[in-house]
Amino acid sequence: MYPQNRMRRLRNSENLRNLVSETSILREKLIMPVFINENIKKPEEIGSMPGIYAYPLESLDSYCEKLGKAGIRNVLLFGIPSEKDSEGSQAYDENGIVQKAVPYFKKHGFLTITDLCMCEYTDHGHCGIIRNNDVENDTTISYYGRIAVSQAKSGADVIAPSGMMDGQVYAIRKALDENGFENIPIMAYSAKYASVLYGPFRDAAQSAPSFGNRKTYQMDPPNRREAMREIQRDIEEGADMIMVKPALFYLDVIREARERFDLPLVAYGVSGEYSMIMNAIKNKLLSENAIEEYVTSIFRAGADMVITYFAQYLGEKFEARMGR
Repeated sequence: MYPQNRMRRLRNSENLRNLVSETSILREKLIMPVFINENIKKPEEIGSMPGIYAYPLESLDSYCEKLGKAGIRNVLLFGIPSEKDSEGSQAYDENGIVQKAVPYFKKHGFLTITDLCMCEYTDHGHCGIIRNNDVENDTTISYYGRIAVSQAKSGADVIAPSGMMDGQVYAIRKALDENGFENIPIMAYSAKYASVLYGPFRDAAQSAPSFGNRKTYQMDPPNRREAMREIQRDIEEGADMIMVKPALFYLDVIREARERFDLPLVAYGVSGEYSMIMNAIKNKLLSENAIEEYVTSIFRAGADMVITYFAQYLGEKFEARMGR
């Protein structure tokens, strides 16, 4: 004999399934990463990330219009400078590529988040200042403060430090406050793992380390309890938002962070996740429905917002559903 409460009753139609859905993808909660490259004259597709482009400054107005039509209003900016040096000086130059790009997005009404790191700007590809063949932590975070102030001066709405240096949030908060930017929030890359999933990004940002790796400062993938300590430390140092990166292989970390901390929680669906899914779709191993299922899984794990290279695609798909 069947029970009176049949679970299938609420699955009878798409409208009914949508009505009782526990998790939804909202475009207001999606953040599109954007690469701005000082070395190109027109948009160039990134070979390892099909459908994702790097843009010169000259094409940003048209790209902003396209992204806006898809209903995406939040961007995370990464810059590829024309010149690199050992101190990543273009990262804190007030005429640097990201600093020049910010006003384009602000003009079009985007919430503009600037990634703060040095790996795209150093000639060695590491995330800070090298001393004795390793990144020197305390010297590096003093540079991070300079970068944060220069990005804030350019009009950035949110500063997102990704270098995984101890004390970086405190150093950035102090520098911002001392320079009159006490109202600029910090989106901290709190639990950023030394993952194999960053390969396509490093291709796009031209930021692969020229020697060694980043395992001495990014987190070891087996560790979950350590991630909670990293997040707690960033909160104590003044973070306004916390992040887990990558997302797909770390859904358990996202879930635990959601249960333990009350701050807005960001998850970064990184380049390797994007490329794996796109290649599976291209080779007809998966349908495009995998994209929504993938992003839904990140929200279901507990993320309040998701940085994803699928943001524009999802926005355009939602627009098409509404017949616009």
